[in-house]
Amino acid sequence: MRYASNMHDAQDILQEGFIKVFENLHTFKWQGSLEGWMKKIMINSAIEKYRLRVNHLNTEELWNSAGNFFENEGPGKVALDELLNMIQELPDQYRMVFNLSVIEGYNHKEIGQQLGILESTSRSNLARARHILQQLLMKEARVLQKVI
Repeated sequence: MRYASNMHDAQDILQEGFIKVFENLHTFKWQGSLEGWMKKIMINSAIEKYRLRVNHLNTEELWNSAGNFFENEGPGKVALDELLNMIQELPDQYRMVFNLSVIEGYNHKEIGQQLGILESTSRSNLARARHILQQLLMKEARVLQKVI
């Protein structure tokens, strides 16, 4: 779900990933972790789905979807499932870079190579993703303060 914007996309990524796992199981050398090998395939499946989608997006559409998040402020705490929902609200390009960098630990050079973007674009997208998430977290905190 971290790499998908909705449940349907997540299910597609998972299904494509498992198909690749079963088709390529004979290539696994049993020298490393099966879980790690499968994780890499799943991440690559998510990247492939992202690349297909990003070819159909334009920059204006990306900025318009990101612009909806810049109005919010205020600190607070949020549950893990709420944070996951906020990550899913990120525009595709930002969400992909955020997950690869923050969650998976890839550096910007590796992310750039995987996504076909410049390192500087990866850095910029990560900064924007973090800013959007901060704004969403602040909005959530304001809502909680009103309830309390």
